[in-house]
Amino acid sequence: MDPKTWLSAEELASVTRRSDLKGGFLVLSQWVQVLGLFYLMAVFPSLTTWLLGTVLLGSRLLGFGILVHECGHRTLFRTPALNDFVGRWLVAPPTFNNMRAYMRGHLEHHRLAGTAEDPDLPNYRDYPISRARLWRKLRRDLTGQTGWRTLQGVGRSLANYSRLSPEARGALGRAVLMNAAVFLALLLAGVPALYLTWFLAYIFVLPLVSRIRQVAEHGAVPDLFSGDARHNTRSVRSNWLMRALFSPHGVNWHLEHHLMPSVPIYHLGRLHRLLTTKGAYEGMHFETSYPRLLAAVSHP
Repeated sequence: MDPKTWLSAEELASVTRRSDLKGGFLVLSQWVQVLGLFYLMAVFPSLTTWLLGTVLLGSRLLGFGILVHECGHRTLFRTPALNDFVGRWLVAPPTFNNMRAYMRGHLEHHRLAGTAEDPDLPNYRDYPISRARLWRKLRRDLTGQTGWRTLQGVGRSLANYSRLSPEARGALGRAVLMNAAVFLALLLAGVPALYLTWFLAYIFVLPLVSRIRQVAEHGAVPDLFSGDARHNTRSVRSNWLMRALFSPHGVNWHLEHHLMPSVPIYHLGRLHRLLTTKGAYEGMHFETSYPRLLAAVSHP
């Protein structure tokens, strides 16, 4: 389906318009949320606060990845240069992300989605799966096994720093500097132990919320090998709490992103509403809860 055939010229212009103000707000709000969580954990120290803060920090780490994705598509800001700068220096480093390397693979996913050559296919090809198998996957995330493997990869990169490509060295160096800056800020604030929550969120929470987001986008869709994104990709009409945990910054509108990758993430909700009003989604079912979605992509 070509969504352009459903939209007027004015509507098309409105959903594809990029805004430095809106992009800057998303980046600023992302960092403000991180700082706010650290502040709350510092002012109200308790095991409960730290556990809740760690879970929410994990979702904020997912938020950094989503903003990397947007900058990589060059849709968060108006100019390629600003997208590149913010992506490489402000949102990729917290999670040791290499934006350029990530986007090389991700653009292939867009080009080949709906085909057997989709490079991301191994992540969701087997769905629906048994609930026992789904639980094993989630348990590996919850117990830190997935995150530990990711951390080991970072360690190997650090150990082989001199042999990395200039691009990889730059991304890794920025990541080390950013994480050092986070620790130094907490040290100067007199709460260096809070860096542990940042570390634990990376190991135990980020892999879990990332997997759930990924499964929600393409797992057990009506037809994974359809050329129509309405059949091979899913959006979730989630509430504010679900969005806070599993789909920050509007990433729940993944179908709309595949229909029109040129639409900035802050306009995807509007695109969804427009296409719904015009009947483009007639007969389609949209989940409204991630727990229900996990039940729908698994079987006894």
